[in-house]
Amino acid sequence: MTLEQLKMLIKVAELGSLKAASESLFKTQPAISQGIKQLEAQLGLQLFNRQGYRLSLTDNGRQIYQHALKLLNEADQIKQLASFLMVGNEAKVTIAIEASYDLKRILPVLEMTQNEFPHTQIILRQEYINGAIEAVQSEQADLALTTIDNLALQSGKYDANKLYQGDLCNVAAPKFLQRHPKLTLVTELKDEYQIVVQDSGQSSQGISYSVQTGQRCWYVNDFSTKKTLIMSGIGWGRLPDFMIKDELQSKTLIAIKLEDFDTYVALNYQAIKLKTRLLGPVASKLWQNLESIHL
Repeated sequence: MTLEQLKMLIKVAELGSLKAASESLFKTQPAISQGIKQLEAQLGLQLFNRQGYRLSLTDNGRQIYQHALKLLNEADQIKQLASFLMVGNEAKVTIAIEASYDLKRILPVLEMTQNEFPHTQIILRQEYINGAIEAVQSEQADLALTTIDNLALQSGKYDANKLYQGDLCNVAAPKFLQRHPKLTLVTELKDEYQIVVQDSGQSSQGISYSVQTGQRCWYVNDFSTKKTLIMSGIGWGRLPDFMIKDELQSKTLIAIKLEDFDTYVALNYQAIKLKTRLLGPVASKLWQNLESIHL
């Protein structure tokens, strides 16, 4: 039994004909037919029903097909690993970081990576809301530091390491709150501007999170701009706790306490990567450092 025979089995099973499989694998139909017959003889099993227009797997064939998929996937991973080992360390490693994540917490890990792999570029890609997860899904990033919901974690697609819990705090400037001396409900802010950071992901474009129906909004693409607008008194909104610690102490920003809208929203940050993606030596060591260091 060879990998080539298993490739033939998979293509015939998926495409339903020797002709289509031969075109896909760039082999002649007789070669495909002979390869399948040899595989059946070696296994002592009939893998295909040959009655009818399309070839279809037998019950035994379906089981062999599932194992063949796993075996070829493992073979591909071995090839990827050999390629990584042959060329050495990666030229670059990309980390997608949710913009509300406190970057100072990863500085020890970045310093360790820099010292051990000085010739590897580390690219920090700032994303918002779903952007970091999508960057990992599309393999535009090797790792992500972001929040992730339980449903996504339970899907089995990701490895994840817990990092820390942060908060988004609902705030406004004193100038803003002077316009609402008896503020108790979020509905009283409908005619004010809520400053909202746009999602950099594609899956939830057009969806506004924590925005009430009918709310006036200004949209920005970074927290720095959002903070500047809120501090000016133009609007209100949520900002990461580490970003406004000094402002809350000096009372240049004030936490808004409402009966029907949370002042603080807890965010559980995790390091994530795809289970199916084979990381190179540098990204693997970076992942190990994230597992071991207390952030």
